[in-house]
Amino acid sequence: MRFALFGNTHETGKSAHAKQLITILSNHGDDIYIDRDFYRFLCEEQGLAFTPAGIITRLCDLNIDMAISLGGDGTFLKAARIIGDTGIPIVGINTGRLGFLADVSADEMEHFFAQLHAGHYTVRERSLLELIVGDDIEHPLHALNEVTISKHDSSSMIAVHTNVEDEHLATYMGDGLIIATPTGSTAYSLSAGGPIIYPQSDVFVLTAVAPHSLGVRPIVIADDKTISLRIESRSGSFLVAIDGISQSYPEHTTLTLRKAAHKIRVVKQEGNTFFHTLQKKMMWGSDPRT
Repeated sequence: MRFALFGNTHETGKSAHAKQLITILSNHGDDIYIDRDFYRFLCEEQGLAFTPAGIITRLCDLNIDMAISLGGDGTFLKAARIIGDTGIPIVGINTGRLGFLADVSADEMEHFFAQLHAGHYTVRERSLLELIVGDDIEHPLHALNEVTISKHDSSSMIAVHTNVEDEHLATYMGDGLIIATPTGSTAYSLSAGGPIIYPQSDVFVLTAVAPHSLGVRPIVIADDKTISLRIESRSGSFLVAIDGISQSYPEHTTLTLRKAAHKIRVVKQEGNTFFHTLQKKMMWGSDPRT
């Protein structure tokens, strides 16, 4: 098989996992194409001697069978941004902490890739949010987890005027607003009090961040709806974070969100269901008394 390899370039001490992974794939006779920054990190900072089949510049030119994310969920999200609409499935090897998206642990790698080469795995599709800033429809942005609108400073609230289609939903007063996909429902939205949503549900969830009203609660809407936002801020600007990557915009900039035309394909171990992941990673339904 032909694999595209992406990895965490910020944490030292992970080269042992990279070396183990490369050995496993080489033993299967696979071709490994590696992200340029990750390759430089492994060679120059980790001292790992490794000659890949190639360095990734344009994925569409390489006829890749599958992408591998080696790190945590942040690394997985970065790989998903690069994969874009190519349709290449991604498997996440977790060397971080929680690893909700990257659900294959480092000590499961050898067994997992043996099963993968035998065809024993599943691929699940995950929907994406598409964000259009202002009237720039030629350069939409995409989020696998969430788009978060937040204030620029710590002293004042922002107002997020929110419409669904042509109907006014609410003006959220507070620290911000999270618009999450089902995949992102177990990320920032969950921490802000949002519901857990089954990954293949055709919905989005809007969750306010520290709302200045007791009547504001998360709301789930169908993902065939278009969400329009207009923001007011005393600082004159606000932040938009797309899967954790932030950009500042002047207030009154309009934001339009809708379901993206393409999806991200996620590779899962056979038998490793969403509910199993909830129970294993988040102790869902566990009884602390036992």
